[in-house]
Amino acid sequence: MVIIHSGLVLTRTCSSRLQPPYLVLRRRFSGGATACSVSLNGKRNSEKEKVIVISGPTGAGKSRLALELAKCLNGEIISADSVQVPMSHFHLLLVYKGLDVGSAKPSATDRKEVPHHLIDILHPSRDYSVGQFFEDGRQATKDILSRGRVPIVTGGTGLYLRWFIYGKPDVPKPSPEIVSEVYDMLIDFQNEYNWDGAVEFVVNAGDQKASSLPRNDWYRLRRSLEILKSTGSPPSSFPVPYDSFRENLNSHDANNDFDENSSSADISVQKIETDLDYDFLCFFLSSPRVDLYRSIDFRCEDMLSGANGVLTEARWLLDLGLLPNTSSATRAIGYRQAMEYLSKCRRQGGVSSPGEFYWFLNKFQQASRNFAKRQMTWFRCEPMYHWLNASRPLDTILEFIYDAYEKEGETLVVPDSLRMNKDLRNSREANALKGYRPRNRHFVGREDCSSVLEWISSEGCKSEVSCVEGTTT
Repeated sequence: MVIIHSGLVLTRTCSSRLQPPYLVLRRRFSGGATACSVSLNGKRNSEKEKVIVISGPTGAGKSRLALELAKCLNGEIISADSVQVPMSHFHLLLVYKGLDVGSAKPSATDRKEVPHHLIDILHPSRDYSVGQFFEDGRQATKDILSRGRVPIVTGGTGLYLRWFIYGKPDVPKPSPEIVSEVYDMLIDFQNEYNWDGAVEFVVNAGDQKASSLPRNDWYRLRRSLEILKSTGSPPSSFPVPYDSFRENLNSHDANNDFDENSSSADISVQKIETDLDYDFLCFFLSSPRVDLYRSIDFRCEDMLSGANGVLTEARWLLDLGLLPNTSSATRAIGYRQAMEYLSKCRRQGGVSSPGEFYWFLNKFQQASRNFAKRQMTWFRCEPMYHWLNASRPLDTILEFIYDAYEKEGETLVVPDSLRMNKDLRNSREANALKGYRPRNRHFVGREDCSSVLEWISSEGCKSEVSCVEGTTT
């Protein structure tokens, strides 16, 4: 019997085969296969400590895979799971206290079975940056390795994972005096919701690229001005380690066989060497796009069903005094749409029509599918990742990754039976996507959303702020 769970296929044999490492039966794959390398010189670097990275689009089942893998390998999980706002800007959501449903946060049972890191560490009013994740993630990695356990970094936040693997720019940390000075320079703009004026101010100060920042991303705007005040140069003047890696990769591609959108990227990456801090084993888990999109649509519905869902958490954010699209948490997919919808309902005296609810649900689902599409586009350009098909049995995928971790100094081979095609051009799947239409499972007719509309009328406009990190009821 086969069970579908978050994009992964689990078979009834999983429980008997997913034993501790010394009991795992190794399966050697035969037949057609494509050679890939975990490191960049064609072979695994056995001298460096190993770190597993599991990424994939939202709803693909990467959290479930990471959890079961941690049980097999005596591992601990570092969360880099995400939601997204504008295309070039990513935000972690699991770091925030009180935001459980929209972030698909691991359950208390899962967190008791396997230690998780970087979850519930911040209040939703605070921003979280890629630089902070690099420091927190690398420190968690060192701590896990010092205990003799295996770090498993999992999530879909491409920029955060890129910095985690390749390193961060060497930008001087601003002094407390400069931080305070920059805060005073921008606080009036922020209090007046004058984003355009603030951007113009920073552009005139010397950062022309400030105009391309996502709207209302006050954290990055302040950070830009802090760097300008500290160094006299904009953030773009500091080289990013990943860019140097890409230049090195391209310079070694003498035969022009490197294509960001094809499997040849996995082979070309073997041609060069790079000085990474760890021996990274990077996997990208995905499933056929139509199935993935359908799973995402159902997942969005599930987040709105029941007594406690995204709308309840959105109410809590509004009651904290936060506005949609003004911080990392409130820009997140799901929370932004729910806060905007609930704010509209409040302006209407707690009244909403079925049409307004379905418009909100459609926007939520569409934004989530678009995010998954952008995730896949991002990771197609990441040559370190080996794409695995989430529609294959979970125990088969686990066994493959376990074997890859155990091998020393060998080239990693991903069999065709597990390999996920990352190129949609001229494929049957691309044609199927053109005709994709959402098809809800719970919310179909006008009467199906009646309980949600009743909640909005009776509870949605009430202020019930829980006591979280200094907030009061």
